[in-house]
Amino acid sequence: MRPLYTFLIISAIILAIDFYVWQGVSFLIRNMSPRAQRIIRDVYWGFTAANFLLFVALRFGFLINFHRATMQLIFAFTFAVLLAKIVWALFLIMDDAARLVRWIWANAFSGEGELNPSRTKGIDRLKFFSQAGLLLGGGLVTAMTWGIVKGAHNYKVRRRELRIAGLPDAFDGLKIAQLSDIHAGSFWSYNAVERGVNMVLEEKPDMVFFTGDLVNDRADEMDDWKELFGRISAPLGVFSILGNHDYGDYVVWPSAEAKEANLEKLAKTHADMGWQLLRNEHKLVTKGDSSLAIVGVENWSNKARFPKYGRLDKALAGTESAPVRLLLSHDPSHWKAQVLDHKLPIQATFSGHTHGMQFGVDVKHYRWSPVKYMYREWLDLYEENGRYLYVNRGFGYLGYPGRLGMHPEVSVFTLRKA
Repeated sequence: MRPLYTFLIISAIILAIDFYVWQGVSFLIRNMSPRAQRIIRDVYWGFTAANFLLFVALRFGFLINFHRATMQLIFAFTFAVLLAKIVWALFLIMDDAARLVRWIWANAFSGEGELNPSRTKGIDRLKFFSQAGLLLGGGLVTAMTWGIVKGAHNYKVRRRELRIAGLPDAFDGLKIAQLSDIHAGSFWSYNAVERGVNMVLEEKPDMVFFTGDLVNDRADEMDDWKELFGRISAPLGVFSILGNHDYGDYVVWPSAEAKEANLEKLAKTHADMGWQLLRNEHKLVTKGDSSLAIVGVENWSNKARFPKYGRLDKALAGTESAPVRLLLSHDPSHWKAQVLDHKLPIQATFSGHTHGMQFGVDVKHYRWSPVKYMYREWLDLYEENGRYLYVNRGFGYLGYPGRLGMHPEVSVFTLRKA
């Protein structure tokens, strides 16, 4: 019964916000014609009713077979509107607090305890707060909508040069492309995603790395995308790893066997696309008489809420004679915790996971996102003692089907001898 209580409480809170915000709407339209007021009222409460029915349908599983991407866009928009209403409600609360103060002031000087009309002027709601709340809330909806329509697939190619000590001459100038966090279950535009894939192909990399989170939860999310991403290839191979979302840990499975079958299907998807999935193992890539080790670990996070499936020592076993080791590890917190000071030097680590939180400021001389308060290494390139970590911004998106100020990316690296 507890989930039902939770549903009823959340519904009551949302409805209370709707009624409260309606007071602000009513105040702003009070001088309009009766017909205009009626239209605005019907639209406002019609949208509220539609949201409530959507919430009920979701709660009782009526939408389980509905088109996933469409539902994601609908929920993103309704959530943006809810946030806008909450912002507006905060301004109305400030207005009501000011009205209360003015009312107390007026009555405090009423003489015989009666309301003094000369001191009650201005106790009505202030237009400034209602207009400011509407403006800010409307701006929030506009920005989030822009982030979906324009930001979600505004792919950027970001180029970095890595100078690596001990790099064999044969690999000097090696070109590597990195993708991360595809999250296929969130995609809603095939043509836009195809444009991003083509940007990878246009780079003509010697090698491609994919650093985890191919799906949100289920392997079948890739069924419609396997052919497209299978076009990504490179002369020296495409190497991939698993991210925390790939294990299916965030959904309820009918049995342990069903969960394991999902992971097996996902591994087969990597193979069907021609990607070499590294699960706590490595591959030696050779050019002539020279080689370097591509090491891939399963998800390992230094954060308690994320899994620790990675076995770095197991993955590195057998690479002792390799002059250079390049590591694929989904979660960047792994770098400081286990990688940076490992007895076998790992010259460069490639990660993802953070998405830059899909929101922030990402310009040449300044980068900020709320995720920086959770991860010390959260975006772009880091270097300590000649060892690198690159945190990819992600190719896809999760939850909010868009990006604001934090573009999806294709990373391209050129290896040079130090």
